[in-house]
Amino acid sequence: MRYPPVSFLRQNNVLVIRSFVFLFLSCITTRTNLCFSSISSSLKTLPLDGHFDFDKIHLAARDFGNRYQFLPVAVLHPKSVPDIATTIKHIWQMGPLSELTVAARGHGHSLQGQSQAHRGVVINMESLPCPDIQVYPGKSPYVDVSGGELWINILHESLKYGLAPKSWTDYLHLTVGGTLSNAGISGQAFRHGPQISNVHQLEVVTGKGEVIICTENQNSDLFHGVLGGLGQFGIITRARVLLEPAPEMVKWIRVLYADFATFTKDQETLISAEKTFDYIEGFVIINRTGLLNNWRSSFNPQDPVQASQFNSDGRTLFCLELAKYFHLSETDVVNQEIESLLSQLSYIKSTLFLSEVTYVEFLDRVHVSEVLDMISAIKVETCQTDILFVIGTLVILHAFHFYQVQVKDSFNWKQES
Repeated sequence: MRYPPVSFLRQNNVLVIRSFVFLFLSCITTRTNLCFSSISSSLKTLPLDGHFDFDKIHLAARDFGNRYQFLPVAVLHPKSVPDIATTIKHIWQMGPLSELTVAARGHGHSLQGQSQAHRGVVINMESLPCPDIQVYPGKSPYVDVSGGELWINILHESLKYGLAPKSWTDYLHLTVGGTLSNAGISGQAFRHGPQISNVHQLEVVTGKGEVIICTENQNSDLFHGVLGGLGQFGIITRARVLLEPAPEMVKWIRVLYADFATFTKDQETLISAEKTFDYIEGFVIINRTGLLNNWRSSFNPQDPVQASQFNSDGRTLFCLELAKYFHLSETDVVNQEIESLLSQLSYIKSTLFLSEVTYVEFLDRVHVSEVLDMISAIKVETCQTDILFVIGTLVILHAFHFYQVQVKDSFNWKQES
């Protein structure tokens, strides 16, 4: 009795295994497609003022961090808070077998993909209509705002009453719900705490689709869980933010350090002082060519000659950014206070830069810088395009001239023939 060769058996086994893997993957793909199809169908049946988008979902798979790109099944564009509640309640009732997750997305400035939902539902908070910002002046002033409202809009509206929120982020073109779900930290935090420490009341859509009002005394667990909770305990749809009298002007200062220990010592000295700056923030600068020259667009060096001789190339430097708020009638007193505070610091003397700007200009400085960078980039691109156009035109003219010469030479040759 003859047996088939070993090579033949191996080939058959490989074919069987390949066929099995192919069928297995096909089943998974079919099951996944059917699952997504049924999910999409069920979402389409929900009674909403807004709508779901199942096609234009790629933007929801990106954020500022640009590290993760998770495509959702759908993007909800809500037109009311009940739209959000209805959607989340529906997903809750579908149970864990659906494996659907939900994420709220404002301007998408998250770094670790928090505003993305892999094969889930992303709620576009920008689509939520923001009712008029309600400012309540008085002994304890506050403002009621939608979770999708931008902080820059709150600033402009509250300033009409001579008021402003106590604590900020460095970038104001962010949504209220977005920063309150993180913390909202900037240079005022040493005095007032982060933004989440200056909220009196929240309206939250929970993971079960319930709309709940919470404060420190009412539903306090939810209140403290949602603030800084990265969206894991609910979606903030409205917030009551505390206000204070707003200043008119700001003395804006930057100084540099070469030694980290000296830098942190001075920063701690300023933070712990009873009379100090209103804004104190530090950051690291690595190998920035022409650093102080770049600052001249916003600041004036106290000693222009020494500043022009300072070389930042290849160096690691530490910057203290400081601000003192004031009214125009207090200018002389504030100048004396700043001089006294700076005299206690051990920064590199040639790197003292000062500027006097309005309160709005100071708070919105990062966005202004962003816009200027975009304009510069457009100018460079336009310049490059113009250069390419000129080069292209010269090439075409040269080719046309060459063609004319060739035709002329050919014509003369024919005549001579």
